Amino acid sequence: MGDCDLRFRLGAVAAGARSLKAFGAWAQPGQVAEWVQGHWGIANRLHWVRDVTYDEDRSQVRSGNAPAVMAALRNIAITALRLLGWDDIAGAVRHLSRDRQRVAHLLLTN
Repeated sequence: MGDCDLRFRLGAVAAGARSLKAFGAWAQPGQVAEWVQGHWGIANRLHWVRDVTYDEDRSQVRSGNAPAVMAALRNIAITALRLLGWDDIAGAVRHLSRDRQRVAHLLLTN
């Protein structure tokens, strides 16, 4: 059996499943690699920006629903900036924070 034919099974929960059996057949190593890379691509695209740009790990908001609400607001801000064409979220935040009128114009005209 060659490397391409190697089939495997994980005992841990991965991607919401108890095994890597997809559509009645065991997942191939290449498929698993794509799933893992896809997951980390999404995680890095959002969570890294939240942590670095908004310094989320040092947030003092810790009680009740406030942490979830703040995370949701940060996600909305990041998504809105991306939809408006900004790839550099930190740069967008710096640009917009220099003048409140920019934010108002951005929100009211788009």
